[in-house]
Amino acid sequence: MNLFMELLLLLPIIIYSYIEAFVKLFIPVKRKCVSGELVLITGAGHGIGRLTAYEFANRQSKLVLWDINKHGIEETAAECRRLGATAHAFVVDCSKREEIYSAAEKVKKDIGDVNILVNNAGVITTADLLSTQDNQIQKMFEVNILAHYWTTKAFLPAMMKNNHGHIVTVASVAGHSTASFMVTYCSSKFAAVGFHKALTQELSALGKDGIKTSCLCPVFINTGFIKNPSTRLVKILEPEKVVNKLLEGILTNQKMIFVPSFLKIHLILENILPKRAMAAVYKLQNVQFDAVVGYRNRVMSD
Repeated sequence: MNLFMELLLLLPIIIYSYIEAFVKLFIPVKRKCVSGELVLITGAGHGIGRLTAYEFANRQSKLVLWDINKHGIEETAAECRRLGATAHAFVVDCSKREEIYSAAEKVKKDIGDVNILVNNAGVITTADLLSTQDNQIQKMFEVNILAHYWTTKAFLPAMMKNNHGHIVTVASVAGHSTASFMVTYCSSKFAAVGFHKALTQELSALGKDGIKTSCLCPVFINTGFIKNPSTRLVKILEPEKVVNKLLEGILTNQKMIFVPSFLKIHLILENILPKRAMAAVYKLQNVQFDAVVGYRNRVMSD
């Protein structure tokens, strides 16, 4: 079939897709059951990872919990058990590929095949590029994106064999939009969003429609991850709200989960507004947080 005919056939597909999306707004979405599923969550010793573990525990999932902090991960596991779930705690440094592969082998051998993988572990340093140390840059990429490769390569084969599973990428709105003094963090989260999109497309090309993918992209969350964040247009999010949106997205197989959801509008504006107008929008937002700005030789907020 020639290109012209393919383009003509594309038009009704686009129209049908819009109609389908509109109709779905009025139809309750069926939620899948995760009871008995083996769920592995990285960075589960605190914050979003810990609360996500509690939500899966409430749904009677079996949990494998990873974190670099022994005390934190054991606390999370203990609470999950109190909620009635089976929970296994592992101390894993997600910046180290060898530790990830070693822990993954133990999980597969002693516990079973992971059905739902939540790549949540993340680190950040807020500073201008020249003040960001080389080891900090390397650590952000090792944890925020490279760890996603190692965990996915470890657990995807069983999902592929069974054509069943779910891979969750916890990214950020910083994976779609940039901010000063977060060059490395934004870059790593752009990579995480790209990883999610490319993996989603690849699984589709391989015909593995039973393996779902989701990507979480929130704004600032009140977890202490970033110090003293504030913005004029969007409230700082409480972690409970973000986790509720994440679980809703997983249970309904949403591909991209923005919190708050109207962030999608901002992304559209970035693509259609002239640069000067978009710069004015950024200024209006007045995003601030504590950052080391060595260029000005002092700690400041931007």
